[in-house]
Amino acid sequence: MRCNYCEWRCELTNGKIGICKMYAEDKNGKIIERFPDKWCTCGISKIESIPFYHAYPGSRSLTIGTSGCNFNCRYCSNAFIAKEDPEILQDRMLNYSPQEIVDIALKMGCHNIVFNVNEPTVSIPSVVEVAKHARRRGIPVGCLTNGYTTEETTELLASVFSFFNIGLKGFSDRFYREYIGVSSVKPVLRTIRILAQRAHVEIVTPVIQSANDDELDAISDFIAGIDQEIPWHVFRLLPEHNMKEAKYPNIDLINNILERARSELAHVYFHNFVGSDWVNTLCPDCKSVVIERFSLGCGGDRLRRFLCDDKYCPQCGREIRLLGKKMEWNRPEVVI
Repeated sequence: MRCNYCEWRCELTNGKIGICKMYAEDKNGKIIERFPDKWCTCGISKIESIPFYHAYPGSRSLTIGTSGCNFNCRYCSNAFIAKEDPEILQDRMLNYSPQEIVDIALKMGCHNIVFNVNEPTVSIPSVVEVAKHARRRGIPVGCLTNGYTTEETTELLASVFSFFNIGLKGFSDRFYREYIGVSSVKPVLRTIRILAQRAHVEIVTPVIQSANDDELDAISDFIAGIDQEIPWHVFRLLPEHNMKEAKYPNIDLINNILERARSELAHVYFHNFVGSDWVNTLCPDCKSVVIERFSLGCGGDRLRRFLCDDKYCPQCGREIRLLGKKMEWNRPEVVI
């Protein structure tokens, strides 16, 4: 039997467990999750630090994650979770049912739940059950994903999640083979196209100088071809795992490359370094600041001032695309 959750489509017969090591075949010939309801993290975060900039600004999020991954990124910053054998981690993980996860979110005053840290595709049954329980109790649910999903799984995710941050790590098959460990970027591009029609989507690209910075223009063109108002987060990557010796990207050099993207996309953000000047949301028409943030580097970003009440630019009246109604947002904190 082949697993149909991601594009690896791993063979799971005769005790095989596949690339992510998170699924197996049971005695009835069905694919089962090996470690259901086991979580590597269950914590509180501001949604901007996840990052989501255009979904429920200023809201309090419960962030959850499991273990394992279907990618083998050479620069992975979460290798201790994503690349460790999931079986070894189980004694150190939290055991919460979907109902308990939702109860925790409500008890902690969270507006939404977001799956992050590792890839949700490796824990589909648990993640989907959390999302279903949350939706019954009026809690929006989102996730970060690498997008390497089959069409069937993409449709499933679109049916239970309200908002997505999709990692588009490069734009060439060469980059995905050499740095990510999969044969092609094409499934990721397909996933972005599908989800952009079904839900709120933001895209993140971790930039590695001399590896994928030459693909930023192509990524910008691709996003613009789908929707010019999809927010694009370009992260200054600080490589880990097997690339600890790589140089950190030059901020000015990368920002200069992004100038072209800013001429065709409404919302281009450049962050993951302290004091970034490119984390504010500008009105696409008059370029006034409508949402002001400050950057804490690896500590995430925070909302400073929300200036577009009722989602309209206070200067020119242009509508700013945001997910969520005003009454659902927590008021922004003033940080001194």
